[in-house]
Amino acid sequence: MTESTPALPSDDSDGSSRRGFGIDVGGSGVKGGLVDLETGELIGDRIKIETPKPATPEAIADTVAEIVTRAGWDGAVGITLPAVVTGGVARTAANIDKSWIGTDAAALFGQALGGRPVAVLNDADAAGIAEDTYGAGKDVDGVVVLLTFGTGIGSAVLHRGVLLPNTEFGHMEVHGKEAEHRAASSVKETKDLSYKEWSAEVSRVLTTFEDLLWPDLFIAGGGISRKSEKWIPLLTNRTPVVPAALLNTAGIVGAALAAQTSIAS
Repeated sequence: MTESTPALPSDDSDGSSRRGFGIDVGGSGVKGGLVDLETGELIGDRIKIETPKPATPEAIADTVAEIVTRAGWDGAVGITLPAVVTGGVARTAANIDKSWIGTDAAALFGQALGGRPVAVLNDADAAGIAEDTYGAGKDVDGVVVLLTFGTGIGSAVLHRGVLLPNTEFGHMEVHGKEAEHRAASSVKETKDLSYKEWSAEVSRVLTTFEDLLWPDLFIAGGGISRKSEKWIPLLTNRTPVVPAALLNTAGIVGAALAAQTSIAS
């Protein structure tokens, strides 16, 4: 299944806005789009191609190149991976092929895209910088922690716009279990928990995080954030929690921003 958008130039002819291009690699789909870096909004529709099976480095690189070609984009490209990324190298792999581990992703994507500049970063980090710049955290003068509740729990930590990359707080032990084994949205589904039951586990996890980090704000992302009114009011931790504002565009927006500002590790 694909979605497409007509080709657009990399900059407005009058120079009135900055544009970037981001691609978000997920377990089910690879999504890309043109981003207005002044507002954080997508310009036109995103392009989506189903994630190849198996999701090997070469297969993903070909998919990324196809998206960029369809868009007619000729500038730098930011790309997220569901992985820890340091120095452009993938160190872990979640929902993609394990052959990614140890792959120089920046070099791979750069070659697939004809040698143009690329930035490669963790998907939760991309969502975090997008929310901190344009979304729920943009007016917060302090420590912002974004948590994505899905199959697991992804995390991003920012302080006044500066990212601490590759945090993996979903794997932190909380009362004898990994945090994501307690409070990922997949746990709610698997165990058929009510929102009240599940929010109690989320509160336990957030309390542990806040005792260590003392954040000024938690931003809740992931698909379940669309139903935030059903569970955020039930939380009992002390730090304010707000739903993510950019939802499923955050990865694309954050990737585009990273490619233009060198936020990526």
